[in-house]
Amino acid sequence: MVKLDKQGLKDKAAAPVLVQDPHVAARSKRKPLEVSIGQEVRRLRERLGLTIAKLAKAADMSSGMLSKIENGSTSPSLASLLGLSQALNVPVSALFRQFEKSGAATFVKAGEGLEIERRGTRAGHQYLLLGHAPDGDLIVEPYLITLQDSSDVFPVFQHDGLEFIYVFEGEMVYRHGENTYPMKVGDSLFFDATTPHGPQEMIKLPIRFLSVISYPRET
Repeated sequence: MVKLDKQGLKDKAAAPVLVQDPHVAARSKRKPLEVSIGQEVRRLRERLGLTIAKLAKAADMSSGMLSKIENGSTSPSLASLLGLSQALNVPVSALFRQFEKSGAATFVKAGEGLEIERRGTRAGHQYLLLGHAPDGDLIVEPYLITLQDSSDVFPVFQHDGLEFIYVFEGEMVYRHGENTYPMKVGDSLFFDATTPHGPQEMIKLPIRFLSVISYPRET
């Protein structure tokens, strides 16, 4: 039995406790290339609706090996890459897409967004497009909308996808289908854009709100 004096107990209490996170350790062993290949393989497999077992069989490898490739924990051989590309019906180069592409970014200074003519755009209504991604399966369009004329009737919109709006200035009543929402500064609304929607009543002008529309890109 080991005895500790008061000083020993004090030193023991002050000693740092090191906790090893196994997930951090596992991630540290992964390499960016392997991770990006695995992510792309998983994305293509899920888009085709294939299970790991079905894709592994088509690519002539074990399910365990495919799982390791998708998790980025192993470096796939050239034969494995070729087998996966054939099973997924894509060129081998497609498996490196996530690694090779550089992320796009759009910076817009205040008041310098691209002014867009949308259906219903008229005097007193301004739409500034704040960004646009030319690639990818999903299109996201952020707009800064300013309404300054209460005498004009705002059009009703209806389109594919989802929409999120956030009010920066003013007050309005926003309609979505049969429901109406009184909206002030700081209020937001997220909704299915296939349902008719749009400002129904402009209470306090000017009104400025952010509208972010997302919908799948047509292939």
